Amino acid sequence: MKNYGELLKEIRLERGKTLKEIEEATGISNSNLSRWENNKVIPSILFCEQLADYYGISLDELVGRDLQK
Repeated sequence: MKNYGELLKEIRLERGKTLKEIEEATGISNSNLSRWENNKVIPSILFCEQLADYYGISLDELVGRDLQK
């Protein structure tokens, strides 16, 4: 199972986005995004909501939660 940072990076790369592009679109600092992707810090739920909205996905998708077990 992938950790949260790996999932965030994977989603970003699948969409062909750079950290700078996400920073410009969301206002979330590049340094925060990088720390999250490198598992140095876990983002708050508010930032998770913001990223999920930006990507057009659910929070479950953002964190890799599979509800069909």
